[in-house]
Amino acid sequence: MNQTAIAKATPIQPSSPMLNKFISRARNPFIFKLYLLAKLPMAFIARLQIESLDPKQAKVSVPHGWINQNPFQSTYFAVLSMAAEMSTGILGTMAIANAETPISMLVVDTHSSFSKKATDLTTFHCENGDLFFKAVEQTLKTGEAVTVTAQTVGRNKAGVEVARATYTWSIKKKEVKLLE
Repeated sequence: MNQTAIAKATPIQPSSPMLNKFISRARNPFIFKLYLLAKLPMAFIARLQIESLDPKQAKVSVPHGWINQNPFQSTYFAVLSMAAEMSTGILGTMAIANAETPISMLVVDTHSSFSKKATDLTTFHCENGDLFFKAVEQTLKTGEAVTVTAQTVGRNKAGVEVARATYTWSIKKKEVKLLE
């Protein structure tokens, strides 16, 4: 483990210019759609959209429509799960985006429940951004993997809950491989 890199690494501050740049890019519809097309094409096809984003919370929406529907004329659960995961994952991505040391992030567990048919726009709201920032700080200090369990709730246009999910993410400082 490279102690020097850990000692020099500083966690992202919730008001840093780099963090503001990340938020600005994520909230730009054109840049976000290009990102989805390049890195998450299924999310692009499903038309996921970031509704709001800051260091504490994220809202990601997905419309109901022909491309997203199941045979019962509601949004397919896998499409809802994509939006739910993104509402938690964008917070983790934000927390690691500007760390001086490369950090990896991976979903290690998920649980979800669906309480009502999603027949219009569904927006998932996650308010666990602080957990991701603390996890990045901890993995930078220790070099050990840290898990974050984030909860997100999906609501329809009327504000009625249609789904609830938890995603457990593993966040870990990447090992630097030296050439021999």
